[in-house]
Amino acid sequence: MEDFRYVPVYNGSVKACIFDWAGTVCDAGVFAPVLTFQNLFEEEGVPITTEEVRKPMGVHKLIHIQRIIDLPEVSERWFVKHGVRPTSEDAHRIYSKSLEATLELLPANSKMIKGVPETMKRLRKEFGIKIGSSTGYTKEIMLKLKVQAAGEGYEPDSYVTSDEVPSGRPGPNMIYLNMIRLDVCPVQAVVKVDDTTGGIEAGLIAGCWTVGIAKTGNYVGMTEAEMEAADPADLKQKVDKAKAILSKAGAHFVIETTNDLPDVITEINNRLKNGLRP
Repeated sequence: MEDFRYVPVYNGSVKACIFDWAGTVCDAGVFAPVLTFQNLFEEEGVPITTEEVRKPMGVHKLIHIQRIIDLPEVSERWFVKHGVRPTSEDAHRIYSKSLEATLELLPANSKMIKGVPETMKRLRKEFGIKIGSSTGYTKEIMLKLKVQAAGEGYEPDSYVTSDEVPSGRPGPNMIYLNMIRLDVCPVQAVVKVDDTTGGIEAGLIAGCWTVGIAKTGNYVGMTEAEMEAADPADLKQKVDKAKAILSKAGAHFVIETTNDLPDVITEINNRLKNGLRP
């Protein structure tokens, strides 16, 4: 048997779940980032649509702004307004103003999604899972947001923001820093939960399990009140489209809301018990 080598196979259970914020645990429909960017571009005299903002959602905010101004239709409107094409310097300048703009919009657009605090309690109690957080928001924004979330019953064991790592999503650094702070290994014992393809990609690159959130996330783009009032057939069509986007991005599982996660954890634990990896 000298031609073979043997490697450790993890047969334990899930130890940690790392959640995105907007669209995953709070701000159903992901409106705070959308409204922030629309306001910032309005100040530049170059209005942008909701669809244009949502296309790059899930990456670091500076990259997000750069991708918006790189859109041909946005670049053309910029040229008509300013007589020149937008540059990376413009992206950095807009990004520098995004902190204050986001802080103004957070209180009204960061309400916890119904049932999420209770689901977190269940994950901790039934599965012994640690709760991590990763977000494109900065540390200054999270200082305000975490207080509001705690008031509604959501308090992760670890918080990691995009400005704490060399690069954010779709890179895996925020996942790795959460693992360090939570003292969790191996990566197969970690689940990344996100409503964007950037977050799913980060989880896949890291090597952990990935779960896409379809209904409350970016690709449906509706508040809970709007979803409750919507035509069921129309809503289903939007949710199905969001599920397809997340599945195509490589998510191991796609569910409607974070509240559906416990059943997925049970399935992942069964797979791990049988020596399967993400």
